[in-house]
Amino acid sequence: MGKKIVVELPEIMKIPEDEVEKRVKVELAVRLYEKGILSFGQARRLAGVSKWEFIEILAREGKGIHYDEEELENDLKVLEELS
Repeated sequence: MGKKIVVELPEIMKIPEDEVEKRVKVELAVRLYEKGILSFGQARRLAGVSKWEFIEILAREGKGIHYDEEELENDLKVLEELS
């Protein structure tokens, strides 16, 4: 179980009441992922969306997926093992 925080949001926000929690989680997830504080998997779980939905969200935001040389080497190793 994660840490729970309470945030008071201004009433002038133009987000329907039933969407506020979801939208705030997605925004927070994108920003923390962008800053390297959360991994892709951690961020998408915080946002409460699937891998593909989070990829779409990042694309809409004009954000790329962090993919470094080490991850590429790991992926190539897995592909080599599978073939």
